[in-house]
Amino acid sequence: MNARPRAHGAALPHLHRRPRRGSILTMIFALEDLWRSRRALNRLDSTALEDLGLSRDAAAAEAKRPVWDAPQRWFQ
Repeated sequence: MNARPRAHGAALPHLHRRPRRGSILTMIFALEDLWRSRRALNRLDSTALEDLGLSRDAAAAEAKRPVWDAPQRWFQ
């Protein structure tokens, strides 16, 4: 066969669309971002935490929160 290769992602164009606001995918992506942010906060050094006005204990406590413990405004 002499088929031309498809462009990357052409076979699944729906995966490149941004989910509509309020969709379950939007919530999943937001929760993933929250999870990553909390882990990154826990990796900051003392100087960066001081710049943010946070103690090491406060950063560790935030990082330990479960991903579903998100701000209430996300569920309204």
